[in-house]
Amino acid sequence: MRCMFLRLPPGSERAYLRFIPRNEMDIAVVGAGATVVLDESLTTFVSARIALGAVAPTPLWVPEAGEYLAGRRISAETIAEAAGIAQAATRPISDMRGTAAQRKHLAAVLTRRALEKAIERARV
Repeated sequence: MRCMFLRLPPGSERAYLRFIPRNEMDIAVVGAGATVVLDESLTTFVSARIALGAVAPTPLWVPEAGEYLAGRRISAETIAEAAGIAQAATRPISDMRGTAAQRKHLAAVLTRRALEKAIERARV
């Protein structure tokens, strides 16, 4: 669901994804949000912000990942590198909903997918 209250400039968009173990349990094992601002050609990141949930004691903003993307052309490799930076920032625990290793893996996967979704939305 997209927030309708805050309008972003053209070429900008956001996405949030979460992994839940089953539909009847509405507690995320991992959540990832991304906001992107693209240049006029929609091929290069002007800026980006990435935040993660349930992978550290508190929600985690990963400014290093956004700084890495700024000024870079959009590509699968660039997105994967930013997802790796986000993954490296996590400090997950193991509990009944998932292991630390699973959460670390999901942080990268969901970051990549959130970036891809935000880019897709920005290009519409």
